[in-house]
Amino acid sequence: MSTAQASSSQNNNLSSDSEDDYTSMPKTPKRTRVACQFCRGRKLKCDGRQTCANCQRRGIACTYTPVQK
Repeated sequence: MSTAQASSSQNNNLSSDSEDDYTSMPKTPKRTRVACQFCRGRKLKCDGRQTCANCQRRGIACTYTPVQK
């Protein structure tokens, strides 16, 4: 293999690696509209499910109340 072929194959490898970096970046999670009462009181990240992970882990009732704007 000549030097020109070796350098062009290395350039091809570099360009494909940079494309993979963009596709492998983690996406930001969706933001929950409303936090449950427990998470809001403790300022925890609520996942917004019917029974959120924080309440399920502690074995407490998970309640949501609408927020007045």
